[in-house]
Amino acid sequence: MKIPFLYTAGMMLGSLVLTLSTMWGGLALWYQLPGGVAARTLAVSLWAAFGVATVALCWWRPQARMLLPWLSAFVLLLCWWSSIAPTHQRLWAADVARMLGSRVDGSIVTLDQVRNFDWRSDADYTERWESRQYDLDRLRSVDVAMSYWMGPAIAHTLVSFGFDDGRYLTFSIEIRKERGESFSAVEGFFKRYEMVLVAADEGDILRVRTNVRDEDMYLYRLTMPAAAKRALFLAYLGEGDRLKRAPRFYNTLTANCTTIVFEMARHINPALSLDWRLLASGYLDRYLYDIGALGQGGDFAALRRAAHMTAKARAAGRAADFSERVRR
Repeated sequence: MKIPFLYTAGMMLGSLVLTLSTMWGGLALWYQLPGGVAARTLAVSLWAAFGVATVALCWWRPQARMLLPWLSAFVLLLCWWSSIAPTHQRLWAADVARMLGSRVDGSIVTLDQVRNFDWRSDADYTERWESRQYDLDRLRSVDVAMSYWMGPAIAHTLVSFGFDDGRYLTFSIEIRKERGESFSAVEGFFKRYEMVLVAADEGDILRVRTNVRDEDMYLYRLTMPAAAKRALFLAYLGEGDRLKRAPRFYNTLTANCTTIVFEMARHINPALSLDWRLLASGYLDRYLYDIGALGQGGDFAALRRAAHMTAKARAAGRAADFSERVRR
């Protein structure tokens, strides 16, 4: 009785693996195969039919050689997939068209292509790209902003550095959209987007999310030693240099705005542990609270209520002291 049960369980497991592989291959073809909708529909349909026929054939005649045609096709599919490389040469949307450049001379950091757009709507804005200089000896604070646009489990993570002259600079790892393109979490698994590091004024990058795109945002002050603040700032510059030298694909699960920040933070503190909330980025604030990065004053619910900045951002509008107002 045990042998037939194990045989059936093995066949079911193998069928599940083959079915999931076929589904992945179909999505890869749909999102990456050149050509119009008709050509992609035909290719996906043929691939799906091939996978279903292989599963049926393996149940009808359970011999390993029945898998050879499908395995050969899947290897060819993987070779094609691995040949798809990221590039800097696309017709980019205006807000991600330029890449950050940086130079460090002692404590003085000079940045090129800092974004400071004046947003009136998502399609109506005044472009401003600026060169700025910051003294890391005057770095005083690090804040993490979490912006929600699709439910409680997913948030975009931004990190803002404050200096003693009242200026703030925000870094954001984002998809590098092409003109007219919009984000899809599913497409983010299939090499649809390159990544870019945006360095921007808070009156641009925070305000556009709360006041223009109607996202809901929370702003938390991180508890960090001065050396760690400086190291995190420089880690962002290093990430920007790497992306500028070699383009990289965004991945919804493994290379997104939260996981990249965590990778950089682990270079500063290797003791940081992996956690499921790094993937469900909407709960990152609770993770930061649990590891003591948000201080220990009050319970988490009270801290989260105090961190809610959406109403303050909308009341501040396009005021010159936007950063000060959202922190009151």
